[in-house]
Amino acid sequence: MKKIIILALAVVASASFCTVDAKKKKKEVKQKEVVVPVELKNSSDSVSYAAGMAITNGLMPFLKQQHGIDSASIGIFLKAFEEVINAGESPEAKAKVAGVEIANQVRGRMLPGISSEFKDSPDSIISDLFYRGFIDAMKQDTTHFKQAVAEEFFKQKQEADKLAKEEKLYGANRDAGIKFLKENAQKEGVITTASGLQYKVLVKGEGEVPQKTDKVLVNYEGRLVDGTVFDASAKHGDKPAEFRADQVIKGWTEALTMMPVGSKWQLYIPQELAYGERNAGNIKPYSTLIFDVELIGIDKPKTEEPVKAEPAKPAKTAKKTAKKK
Repeated sequence: MKKIIILALAVVASASFCTVDAKKKKKEVKQKEVVVPVELKNSSDSVSYAAGMAITNGLMPFLKQQHGIDSASIGIFLKAFEEVINAGESPEAKAKVAGVEIANQVRGRMLPGISSEFKDSPDSIISDLFYRGFIDAMKQDTTHFKQAVAEEFFKQKQEADKLAKEEKLYGANRDAGIKFLKENAQKEGVITTASGLQYKVLVKGEGEVPQKTDKVLVNYEGRLVDGTVFDASAKHGDKPAEFRADQVIKGWTEALTMMPVGSKWQLYIPQELAYGERNAGNIKPYSTLIFDVELIGIDKPKTEEPVKAEPAKPAKTAKKTAKKK
């Protein structure tokens, strides 16, 4: 009797599971997307269809690389694509598309850029509040800031935090340069110009002095105040470097337009006449620089000699012959 009851329960349970499974399958069939067959009736139909397929060439790798979309998510992508296409040109459709585009720009470029700017500063950017500020501004919600006040506050904090960040990261580097120049100015043979440039003549040249727009040929080596060599003409080949005197840092331009060809000077360039707050490869912001510069020559453009005009040949006079009678 007990075995019969257990068997009956098993049959009922099996029937129940089959019913549930059947209902589930039936529901899945109902939700299955109905794909309308495509009919290409003429040449225009075929070229239109082919054009749509052709422009997807390379799209999948682009979606994966730029948006992190893989083949498993392509259905969601296509659903959104079709929604936008089918919505037409209504204001609602345009607003939705614009919202997605702007959101991607803000999240992908603007927020990372501003966050990076405030890195290592006294403040940091909190993404949730950043987005909320954006949304409230578009809603004209002035609970915390009016638009103009928010812009001015952000600008002031941006400038103050930038200075604090630079002081934290590069203050010691700037101070080391100031100390070096102060001590260097007292050394024998060092000349300081009105701009703050310092130089020492190692070899006195007797040639022509370049103008700002002249192309010069120089050998050089550049060092930091701690002696680290960051660049040299010898690293770029066995020929002198060539450039216009006004297409380099200010300290170089000033020195070159005072140096006669054949000179070799040692330049001590304060950061204001070098790269200033910019980071230039191995050169940290606010770095004082030292250069050994040898002015080899000036590359003057060759002027073509005027073509000499040949003297005009005298015109020939026609000879008249008398007819014999």
